[in-house]
Amino acid sequence: MSSAVPAAPYVDGPARSFAGLTRGWGQSATVPRGWLSPSLLVALRAVTALTYNHMVVDRPLENEIDQIFQALADATRRDILVRAIEQEQSVSALARHYDMSFAAVQKHVAVLERAALVGKQRRGREQIVHGNASTLRRATALLDTYDQLWIQRAINIADVLAGEEGDLT
Repeated sequence: MSSAVPAAPYVDGPARSFAGLTRGWGQSATVPRGWLSPSLLVALRAVTALTYNHMVVDRPLENEIDQIFQALADATRRDILVRAIEQEQSVSALARHYDMSFAAVQKHVAVLERAALVGKQRRGREQIVHGNASTLRRATALLDTYDQLWIQRAINIADVLAGEEGDLT
C-alpha cells in the first residue's frame, strides 16, 4: 500500500467499515473481510480523502453563517451593532456606554468584525467602528427563508386538518 494515500476511516476486524461513502452522515456501510481487494481499498481511501477535502471547501459558507448568528446571540454585541449602524463610533466611544472594561468591549467588537457585521477603520489614533448592512441582510434573508418554510408547513397542516373535518361529516 502506498504511503502517499491518506488514511481513511477504515476499521480492521470482522468487517471493514467506511463511513459516508454510500449513506448519509453518521452512517457507515460494512463490507465483509476479503470482499475488497487491497488496490480497491487504496482507491476508496483516495476517494474518501477527496470527498472529505471537497466538503471542507464547502464549509466556509456554513461557518460564516454560524459566526453571524453566534455574534448576534449576545445582547451586548447586538447593542454595539445597533450603535455602529446608527452612527460610526470609535471603540472607546462605544466602551463608554457599557459597564465593562475597554478590552471587553474591544473583544465584542472583534467578534462582530470576524462575523463581518461591523468593520473597523483607523482614523488617526482611533479605530472607527461602522455597521455592515450587507451581512445583516444575508442573515435576514436566511431567516426569511426559514420563515417561509414554517408558514408553508402551517398551511399544509391547516389543509390536512380541513380535509379531515370534511371526512367526519
